[in-house]
Amino acid sequence: MPALADTQLRFRDAVIQGDAPLVVALQSLLVGGRNPEKRLAVYQRNYRSSLVDALLVKFPATGWLLGTPLLTEVATRFIREHPPQVPCIAEYGAAFPDFLSKCRGAAGAPYLSDFAKLEWYVGKVAIAVDDTPFSIEEFSAIDPDALPNMLLTLQSGLNYLNASWPVDELMTLYLTETAPDRFEFAPAEVWIEVRGARGEFHFNRLDAAECMFRKSVLEGHSVGDAAEAALEVNGHFDPAKALAALIAAGLITTIRQNA
Repeated sequence: MPALADTQLRFRDAVIQGDAPLVVALQSLLVGGRNPEKRLAVYQRNYRSSLVDALLVKFPATGWLLGTPLLTEVATRFIREHPPQVPCIAEYGAAFPDFLSKCRGAAGAPYLSDFAKLEWYVGKVAIAVDDTPFSIEEFSAIDPDALPNMLLTLQSGLNYLNASWPVDELMTLYLTETAPDRFEFAPAEVWIEVRGARGEFHFNRLDAAECMFRKSVLEGHSVGDAAEAALEVNGHFDPAKALAALIAAGLITTIRQNA
């Protein structure tokens, strides 16, 4: 009799992969009742349908762009190759935009992956809840010489995307259900801040250096390290001005000394 952990692993593989050899190997363990393989098939169908449906719900705009049948086909392959690694379905799908770039139909839509990433960020920030922002009065009490070594916590409803196409414009068409007589869509590198909370969101175009600064701060780098990263992008970047903009926008929630 195999160990419980081995049995669970074999059952998981049979449900996820659905390969005939795995199912046959598991049949000796499917005891009780009639047609145990059919009972296993119920788990397989529920697994596939629940995850595919979850992806379709999270990427409706991508379905609008790619077509629901093709998106469903790609989602079915994705859940087979990238099964969930965490128990929360709300966190599932982060790798889907990159997977889309390799799918049939992606060659005709080179902006597909960037568009799907933008949609993923929209879904994340729209369910965030804002914290009380750090005030300018609190900020003025900090020793300026200590600022470069400070770590900033930003609002949770923030994400940054560097895209090779102006996908925020395309997303706006979808969200507003606009059908212009003519829409020119050409490659253009853009840096997009996705900001949201409590079901609302908006896009903000940034220049490359400011986006690098904010993204670095969001990822946990100190103010000084984030400024250096931005200066590598643009030697004329003004860290003080960028920091003041973060404060004015209410994006900073806490400040602490880097250990």
